[in-house]
Formats: sequence, C-alpha cells, structure tokens
Amino acid sequence: MPQSRRPAPPLDAAALERLALRYVERYATTRGKLYAYLTRKLRERGWDAAEPPALDELVGRFAERGYVDDRGFAESRAAAMTRRGYGARRVAGALRAAGIAGADLGPAESIVADGAVTSAVAFARRKRLGPFARTPLDPASRQKALAAFLRAGHDMALARRLLALEPGALDGDDADQAGLSLS
Repeated sequence: MPQSRRPAPPLDAAALERLALRYVERYATTRGKLYAYLTRKLRERGWDAAEPPALDELVGRFAERGYVDDRGFAESRAAAMTRRGYGARRVAGALRAAGIAGADLGPAESIVADGAVTSAVAFARRKRLGPFARTPLDPASRQKALAAFLRAGHDMALARRLLALEPGALDGDDADQAGLSLS
C-alpha cells in the first residue's frame, strides 16, 4: 500500500516570503505574476495567522529591492518576441497577460515599433512565406499566410506587402531593399 503524502502545513509570513524569494530567484517575473503565484499558494496551503497576508506589501518590497522589475521584464520579453517574429499586437497581449501596464510598457512598445519590419521579415523567413517561399502562393494559400501574419500580431498592410513579393525578392535581412515600411 503506497504511503500517502502529508499535506503541506499552512503558510505563515516567513514561509510566504521564502516562497516568494524562491520564485523570483528561479524565474524572471513581474509584480502581477508574483502576486498571482502567492495567491495560488495561499489557496492551496492556507494561511496560519489571524491577520490576512499582506501580499501587496510583500510584492512591493520585492520590487523596491529590485527582485521584480516590470520594465526590465517587458523590455526583455518584447525584444525576444520581436526577434522570434511576433508583431505588436501579439507582444502587447503577452505583456498584458504578464501583468505589465502603464509606464512600464513604454520602452517595450518602442522596441516593438522599431523592429516591426524586421520582425515581419523574420516571421516570413521562418514560415517560408512571401519572398522566402519556394513557389508563388495561390490565392487560398495567400489567405492562409495572411491569417498567419495576423495571428502573429503583424500589421495587415505590412503582411500584404511581404506576401506580394515574389520568392527570392529579399536576400538576407535587408527589408529596405524591397521598400518595406509601416507607413
């Protein structure tokens, strides 16, 4: 007969802080994600004190100490997603899901805006669409490719311009040679 596991004891203030510290040392995170993690742990294990836990205070203290940096997280995530070929809408959705808002979004938005064309070209290269396709796309395939660009968060006009290019029209990373821009 297998041994049953004892349930973990309810959390107190010290245990909650240890959990939070362990979480931020293992993962790049945001205030929102840390708060959600601690809330989940409290729900799972319970609270062993008369007064309610001060989660806002704990998360704020971690942010003051620099353990949690929403702006740095946003910049890093935006740059990584842009390099992988995701567009502005997709990046913005990921940052909202991570709990990033307000002034912390500014630098990340500029990273995405500056790399919009490069990101769309990277997406086209990875999916072998437009100038990176082996053969020209038929109308049904072009619609599917346009839908893929839109799901990836790219601007429709830019996606259409990329898909209009003939296979082999771009060599390397030089999107300027084809006159691609957001305007």
